[in-house]
Amino acid sequence: MTSKTAPNPDSAEAIFMFFNEIGIIGQLSGTMFRRALPEGMTMAQFSVLNHFSRLGGERTPARLAAAFQVTKGAMTNTLQRLEAKGYVTIEIDKADRRRKLVRATEKGLGVCTETITAFAGPLREFGKALGGEDIEAALPFLQKVRKFLDEARNSEDFTNR
Repeated sequence: MTSKTAPNPDSAEAIFMFFNEIGIIGQLSGTMFRRALPEGMTMAQFSVLNHFSRLGGERTPARLAAAFQVTKGAMTNTLQRLEAKGYVTIEIDKADRRRKLVRATEKGLGVCTETITAFAGPLREFGKALGGEDIEAALPFLQKVRKFLDEARNSEDFTNR
């Protein structure tokens, strides 16, 4: 894969290179973003708060675990830590007392907003370096990739290999 010519865009090699770049970008941007997190907050905790900030409403721990593709145990641990900080509430579902419902608190949503604001400087520098037009042009394609992977995540073609 060290050839100097571009691979066929339909080849497994090209697609692997595409996802390899996304993976590296994910690692590097994650490191950059973790530096903006409040003391004691993990990326997992911020991600849950950001999920509620974007989508609102309430979710069961199982639904959150599925959305984040983590075990229920891992999600429960994250939610308990967020609840201890006052960032979410976890209550028994009145309609089905066997289930719990999670909601972000105003405090949790506020911390999420503050964290994003703290990250504004590095984001602006990134935008200046790469150009807002290129970033904006890439968004529809990236959203298409995300949507495909989100819809395919539980299909047999992707889970039984």
